[in-house]
Amino acid sequence: MLSPTLAMNEAVRLRQTRGEQVVHLAFGEAGLPVHPLLRDALRDSSHANAYGPVAGSTRLRSSVAAYYSRRALETEPSQVVVGPGSKALLYALLLVLDGDLVLPRPCWVSYEPQARLVGKEVLRVDIPAAAGGVPDPEALRSEVGLARERGLDPRILILNHPDNPTGTHADADLLAEVLAVARDCGLFVLSDEIYAELVHLPETFVSAAVLDPDNVVVTGGLSKSHALGGWRVGVLRAPPNAFGHALIDRLTSAASEIWSCLPAPIAAAAEVAYAEPEALVEFVAAARTLHATVSEAAYAVVTDAGLACRPPSAAFYLYPDFESLQAPLAERGITTSTGLSEHLLEDFAVAVLPGAAFGDGGLRARVATSLLYGARDEERWEALSAGSTAADLPRVRSSLLQLAEALETLAAGAEQR
Repeated sequence: MLSPTLAMNEAVRLRQTRGEQVVHLAFGEAGLPVHPLLRDALRDSSHANAYGPVAGSTRLRSSVAAYYSRRALETEPSQVVVGPGSKALLYALLLVLDGDLVLPRPCWVSYEPQARLVGKEVLRVDIPAAAGGVPDPEALRSEVGLARERGLDPRILILNHPDNPTGTHADADLLAEVLAVARDCGLFVLSDEIYAELVHLPETFVSAAVLDPDNVVVTGGLSKSHALGGWRVGVLRAPPNAFGHALIDRLTSAASEIWSCLPAPIAAAAEVAYAEPEALVEFVAAARTLHATVSEAAYAVVTDAGLACRPPSAAFYLYPDFESLQAPLAERGITTSTGLSEHLLEDFAVAVLPGAAFGDGGLRARVATSLLYGARDEERWEALSAGSTAADLPRVRSSLLQLAEALETLAAGAEQR
């Protein structure tokens, strides 16, 4: 079975090739063009066809290490592994680490399937009201204890910081509390920080590894910040201690049997990206503004329809709650988030991803706004240039209007009761 995000994307693309006008809010692609500096780096290294080092070249690992060091995380190149996407790195980590996995609920769709593939049990702990991506601290302590009484062996906790699906991030106090409980419970932390560069107010973000440098491994990449999802660039930073060094050894051993190395032309472009020339810093800043603008406009649509939703603070996601519409939805035969997403697609041509894909049993859905910017590079550059006025672009405005009409129709059933 395909990952739910990829399956939905393929289903929507098929409809679009048939000429259907679908508002595609179901796929977490960054929706932006490739910056010319990165295209040039890829082109200029297109002749490179030799295998490279498993963990990445010294130059690339040094570039990544310097990137983290500029963010209050002093890092040596030996602490870095580069791979074909952070997804592959997370899978390799789960493969080489012992113990069962603890996940926030809801959380990104691939963590649990990856754990199941390597034979791990999964314990889910609800997120707090403040933000997604982290478990409620007290619930974490309680649930881990109960799981061990049942014979499970939870030893790994994954955080998604910032978070997909809620588009939020934990503040430093909440994050520190979660990390302290994790350490007390003997959990090693994997902090997936793929959206770190897209926090709407960057000064509000702190990496989990800054707060607990010895017990956290960080993963990231270029798929979201630089819109390079199809290029598959992922990075990992291990703790600066004996455990971290041993983890790097185990990880590279597994990687040598799985992906061998990052393709050389891609590695050359990644080296440029992590060096952060001014033009790319400006590109990421513009992307951050664009994502914030459009996700906040979508948030206004969702809340105007009477749905509960956490205000977005990162990336390009929303996670509206339809529980208040439970009775009128049931009258339409909709009792699950999967049924809700199917109804929105079939009756309103609005594609969202059901909460069930994220391990959530409630009537919730994830809305991703990043594919509203345009289908062609010219449109996407225009959206980047529009920045804080991007929600006024006709194609964005019309898509949000279609979403509003769908939600208002669903909500009207509640008002008529």
